[in-house]
Amino acid sequence: MSIRVLLVDDQALLRGTFRLLIDSCADLEVVGEAADGREAVELARTHRPDIVLMDIRMPGTDGLAATAAICADPDLADTRVLVLTMYETDEYVARALRVGASGFLGKYVTTDTLLAGIRTVAAGEALLSPGATRALITRFLSGPAPDALLAPPERLDDLTPREREVTALAARGRSNDEIAEELVLSVLTVRSHIQRSLTKLGARDRAQLVVIAYQTGLVRPESRQP
Repeated sequence: MSIRVLLVDDQALLRGTFRLLIDSCADLEVVGEAADGREAVELARTHRPDIVLMDIRMPGTDGLAATAAICADPDLADTRVLVLTMYETDEYVARALRVGASGFLGKYVTTDTLLAGIRTVAAGEALLSPGATRALITRFLSGPAPDALLAPPERLDDLTPREREVTALAARGRSNDEIAEELVLSVLTVRSHIQRSLTKLGARDRAQLVVIAYQTGLVRPESRQP
């Protein structure tokens, strides 16, 4: 099964370049192109892509608004947004993650990094570029946010103690291998805990799990825990 990709960018030349690159891979397929956020939401609802490769700054409806609309649509629960932009700033990373983006890359990444990023996000993993460090996540996702972006601590009530522990470590940027080593578990067991936490919390992927962990207070920037 090919990973179905929707391209969203106001520059036709850039969209064409991405299409040639993505369509050259046997496991990837471009199913549509959009020049702005409004068109992106419409095409996402039409084609139900696995991945939306989303630019942020576009005329009219921008990429952040389009990302929020796509991620909030229950009919697009299986669609993930990978933000690709030249404006790799702290504010954009934080806002993109808060509205539901699963990954964030700068437009200057290499071809291999871009293709690997699409596959990573399609597999349900969070993807952050080198510019989006653990410190950035801690600083912004745990900071003041509108009430609509907060989550009550009771949202975590269905998690077992071990699931909370694994979720907290994932939110601090630990990989499955690192979590397994720290808790003396198998990687398969860690993956199972992550998947159960995703299901219980209604999170579409690991990036959303990170956001929920900070919004509920499970992880705080001043924490000295591992």
